[in-house]
Amino acid sequence: MSDGVRPHNRAALLTLTCIGQFMVLLNNTITSAALPDMQQRLDTTLTGLQWIVDAYVLAVAMLLLAGGVFADRFGGKRIFLGGMALFTLASLLCSLSAGVGWLLAARVLQGIGAAALSPASLALLASAYPVPRDRVKAIGQWATFSGIGLAVGPAAGGLLVEAFDWRAIFLVNIPIGVVTLIVGARVLRDHRNPDAPPLDLPGQVLALLVVGTLTFGLTEGGELGWTAPLILSCFAATIVLLALFIAVEARSATPMLPLRLFKHRLFTVSNAAMTVVGFGLMGSGFFFTQFFATVQGHSVLRSALETLPCTLAMVVCSPYAARIAARFGFRSVVTAGLVLAGAGLVTMASVHATTAYADVWWRLAVTGAGFGLTMSPLTGAAISSVGPREGGLASGISSTTRQIGAVFGVAVLGAIVRTRQEHGASFDSGLNSAFLTAGVITLISAVFTALWLVRRKTLVVDLPPATRTAAPEPTASRS
Repeated sequence: MSDGVRPHNRAALLTLTCIGQFMVLLNNTITSAALPDMQQRLDTTLTGLQWIVDAYVLAVAMLLLAGGVFADRFGGKRIFLGGMALFTLASLLCSLSAGVGWLLAARVLQGIGAAALSPASLALLASAYPVPRDRVKAIGQWATFSGIGLAVGPAAGGLLVEAFDWRAIFLVNIPIGVVTLIVGARVLRDHRNPDAPPLDLPGQVLALLVVGTLTFGLTEGGELGWTAPLILSCFAATIVLLALFIAVEARSATPMLPLRLFKHRLFTVSNAAMTVVGFGLMGSGFFFTQFFATVQGHSVLRSALETLPCTLAMVVCSPYAARIAARFGFRSVVTAGLVLAGAGLVTMASVHATTAYADVWWRLAVTGAGFGLTMSPLTGAAISSVGPREGGLASGISSTTRQIGAVFGVAVLGAIVRTRQEHGASFDSGLNSAFLTAGVITLISAVFTALWLVRRKTLVVDLPPATRTAAPEPTASRS
C-alpha cells in the first residue's frame, strides 16, 4: 500500500498509539490522588507537591512542539518508541525515588518522554490513514482514549495508593510500556517528512527559560517571600527572556512559534482562553483530592472517587462540544462553557470541612461540564483561523497553551493557599481563596471571549500528514 501499512497492521498501530496517549493523559491526573500519601511519606511541603505535578506538566508543555518536529524529521516510529522507552524508564525511577529531589528529576524525564509520545502517535496515525475520512475516525478513537485516561486517573490512583502506596502509580506504567515497546518494534513503520523544518533550538531554549523562571518565582515566592532577591530576580529575568524570545522568533526563518499567527484575532483569543482553561482545570484539580483527604479527613481511595464527577462530566460533554459549536458557533459554546466552569469553581469556594458530599459533587460536575464544553471548540477555533497546512501546528500550540496554563494554575493557586496560611488562615480557608480566584479568572475570561471571539462554526479537523504538532486535547480532532 502507498502508506506503507498493511490493513491488518492498522488495528495494532491504532491500539499502540492509543495506549501511548492514554498513558500520557493518565499521568496528568493519576498523581493528584497520590499527593496526600506523598506528602506524608516523603515529608514534603505544599511547595514540594506543586513541583511534583509541575515538573511533569512543564516538561510536556515546553517540548510538545519540539516532539512534533522530531517526529517529522526522524520518523514517528523512532520518536514514539524512544519516548515510550524514556517514559517507562522514568516511571521506574519515580517509583525508586527516596526523596523529593530524585522524584522531581525522574518526573522531568517522564515529561520529556510524554512530550515525544503524543505528537509521534499522531504522526503515525496521520501517515497510516491517508484517506481524510479514515484519518478523522482514527484520530477520534485516539482522542477518546485521551479522555478515558483523564477520567480514570483519579480512581486508578486512589485504588493503587490504597492497596500499596504512591509508588504504585508509577510502577503500573512499566509493564504497559514494555509490552508496547516489544509490539511496537514489530508492527510500526517509520514515515518521515522530507520537508520538515529544522528544530528552532534558540526559541525552544528561551521558551523553556521564560516559563521555567516564571514558574519558579510563582511557586517559591510564597515560601521565600515575594520581595526576596531571588524571587524578584526571577520575575525580572522572565521579562528580559520574554523580550529576547519574541525578538528571536520574529527573525527566525523557521520559528517554533510563528508570531504572525497571532495577527489572527480568532487564534489569539482562542489560545488565551485555552490558557485560562488549563489554569482553572489543573490548578483547581490539584486541590480537589486534598480537600477531601486533608480537610474532610477521608481515605485516599474515597477522596479520589469523590473527584470523579468533574472528570466524568468533562469526558461526557467533550464529544458533543464540537457538534454544538457547529450549530451555534465557537463564541456561544466557549462562553457558556467558561461561565459554567467559573460558576462551579466559585461555588467550590464555599465548601468546608462539614459540607456534605451531596452538596459538593454537583459543584464538581458543573465545573467539569464547563471545561468539557470549551476545549474542543477552542482547538477548532485555533485551527480554523490558519491555513490548512498549518492546522497541525495550530493544534499543537493550542495544546501547549493549555499545558502552560496548567503549570501556572498549580503555581499561582498554590501560592495563594500558602500565603493565606502564613497570614493565619486555615488550610480549608486557603483552598476557598484558591477556588474563588480560579473561578473569577475563568468568568473574566468568559466575558473577554464573548466580546472578542469571532462568531464562527467548527470545521472537521483533518490534520495533514506533516504533523509539526503536539497532541490535541481530548476530542479536539472532532472539532
